[in-house]
Amino acid sequence: MLVYILLIAIAFIVFATSKLKLHPFIALLIAAYGIAVSVGMGYTQIATTITKGFGNILAYIGIVIVLGTIIGVILEKSGAAIKMADVILKIVGKKRPVLAMSIIGYIVSIPVFCDSGFVILNALKRSLVRQLKVSGVAMSVALATGLFATHTLVPPTPGPIAAAGNLMVDNLGLVIIFGILISIITMLAGYFWAIYSGKIYTNGEDSLVDLEKDSEVIEKYGELPSAFKAFAPIFIPILLIATASIVKLLFTNMNDNILYKLFVFLGNPSNALFIGLLFAMTLLPKFDEERLSGWIGEGIKNAGEILIITGAGGALGLVLKESGIGAYLGDSLKTLSLGIFVPFIISAALKSAQGSSTTALVVTSSTILPLLASLGLDSEMGKVLTVMAIGAGAMTVSHANDSFFWVVSRFSQMDVATAYKSFTMATLIQGLVTILIVYILAAILL
Repeated sequence: MLVYILLIAIAFIVFATSKLKLHPFIALLIAAYGIAVSVGMGYTQIATTITKGFGNILAYIGIVIVLGTIIGVILEKSGAAIKMADVILKIVGKKRPVLAMSIIGYIVSIPVFCDSGFVILNALKRSLVRQLKVSGVAMSVALATGLFATHTLVPPTPGPIAAAGNLMVDNLGLVIIFGILISIITMLAGYFWAIYSGKIYTNGEDSLVDLEKDSEVIEKYGELPSAFKAFAPIFIPILLIATASIVKLLFTNMNDNILYKLFVFLGNPSNALFIGLLFAMTLLPKFDEERLSGWIGEGIKNAGEILIITGAGGALGLVLKESGIGAYLGDSLKTLSLGIFVPFIISAALKSAQGSSTTALVVTSSTILPLLASLGLDSEMGKVLTVMAIGAGAMTVSHANDSFFWVVSRFSQMDVATAYKSFTMATLIQGLVTILIVYILAAILL
């Protein structure tokens, strides 16, 4: 009976968000209340459990999500994302433009949503297509898959952060380290498919002038920031968080050491992202109302939707835990020896059905939390790899119900059939390659 209740709840979430277009926040809350009532939870316990689950997750990860989103908006509007792309292109070289596009997307999507990242970088991509006579399909797929790799796997992107929060991961630095390492392979999988698809498919992209002479870009951004200013808001927080994680692993008996305390303090995700925000503030061309209130306010508004979905996911997760469904389902699945594939399958089903990678990450992590012990994934490393498995599912696959699919196809002037054959197939390959890597790591480390 408990399994049927959970399956009905998941089916409702998928149907409500994909067919009825109900906002995920409401769908998750309805599912949480429905499960609580169905299992006979006391009426006073229902509200307490839902509000506690909602509050706990936001207390854990809320500030990080808001700060990360604000940094992304500043990088987008200040032209820092364009500067990062220009620097990477010079390093990789114009002889390898497809690889350059993959790397550019990979880095830009850590703070900037992949939809926005593709729009921002589209002019650069088209300029290179014209100058270097390279396949437009190959460049588009490379950029899109590079963006997609970090969008689903690497904090401080909101989806992976929310998943780590829902799973109560204590060491976010480990998620970042493993996310970066695994997503490099994910990016390369997309890159090789981009090379292949560029040889057999074509699109109708028009040529644009060179980026450096593009008057629209110059008018929009003015003088682009320096490379250090552009990269610092992303890499300094990541470096601080990763360093703190390494210090805590290597020096477990130095809690009273001043340097140890300093590294741990600076590497706290909230503190590290706040430092990143201070570096991002140096990108503001003027300290006026438009930037200080407008840009930052836009980041806060963008974070708001992610926060409430994450909170609702936390509420659903605690209801599942308190209801006993999680433990029961985990015991049942344990006999099937699916292990790390369970979060991947659930996440992939949600992603394919309703389109949003972030929603798939939030809902799946909420659902999986009570199952971790039964699946043998309740250790810190098990939780980290579970985040990776959910991220792999959250990219499998992008198609017509995903806004990113339409951004890629329309801005690349691909017809729908070509977009399915090139981009959608690329996301399938990326997801399968990623879960295979996660499975191998789980076999070694767990």
